[in-house]
Amino acid sequence: MGTLEWSPTTEDDLDALVRLGAACLERDGGLPDLADRDHLRSTLLTDLAICGRDELGDVVAAAALGLDAAGGRTATGLIDPAAMGQGIGREIAAWVVGQSVGPVRFVLDSVSPEAETLFAELGLHRVFAEAVMRHGLKHIPFVRRPEDVVTLPFTDDTSEAFHHAYAASFADQPGYDEGSSRAWGRWLREQRGFQPEDSRVAMDRRGHVAGFVTLSDGWIEEVGVVPEWRGRRLGAHLVARSLTALQARGAQEVWLAVGCDNPARSLYERLGFRNRGTRALYEQPMTQEDA
Repeated sequence: MGTLEWSPTTEDDLDALVRLGAACLERDGGLPDLADRDHLRSTLLTDLAICGRDELGDVVAAAALGLDAAGGRTATGLIDPAAMGQGIGREIAAWVVGQSVGPVRFVLDSVSPEAETLFAELGLHRVFAEAVMRHGLKHIPFVRRPEDVVTLPFTDDTSEAFHHAYAASFADQPGYDEGSSRAWGRWLREQRGFQPEDSRVAMDRRGHVAGFVTLSDGWIEEVGVVPEWRGRRLGAHLVARSLTALQARGAQEVWLAVGCDNPARSLYERLGFRNRGTRALYEQPMTQEDA
């Protein structure tokens, strides 16, 4: 890899990676965790991780391969915006291909126009993308709770209702998987910073679930509304209520991520969220030899 001096990434590089992530966020937006040490440690300090230094020894690029939830290899990388246009992205892609078995997969927490162009040239397709959105909490709308609905916090007693609300809200969505639905409750409890007391499940007077929202550490993680309750402002109420709850706990801002093609994105914009970049997954199409 010619334009930079590449070497394995170590714990000593974390400060440089934080600066690198912050520079990418400032220029292209994306997942705010990109400047978080713990997040960078988990994504860019794997068993296959490299960083590239310029002639002054400064880290201007990094890449890593890690394991996804299904046990497959997924790559990620960062390039200092000031070093764009020098072929570094192609160097990273070549390294990833050399380390990979089977189709190449990239996940980027901050998507730049240069990355989009490069992946298109390399034949990688964007298969999933989320808009990362931020609410500054200066103006929180009030949305009245629909009549005949009560909301309850996440507890041992209501955990099953949350699971039913999750399944009923997303069962009609593309890509829904009953197996992952069963694991959702366990994942929720293990989520870093999960706020059970502010997460809510909505139920009607008959005890049937109507929707839910889950919160963790300044994030609205998931919002779901069962089909019979859509169009009745329940989702808007759950989000607005969550903003108020997070502000009361000292949050200065609130984040969420929503599929770029999800109609709910327009709802979040009406409630005061603003787009702060994109995170996305890119894949190399499978060949007959890969299948």
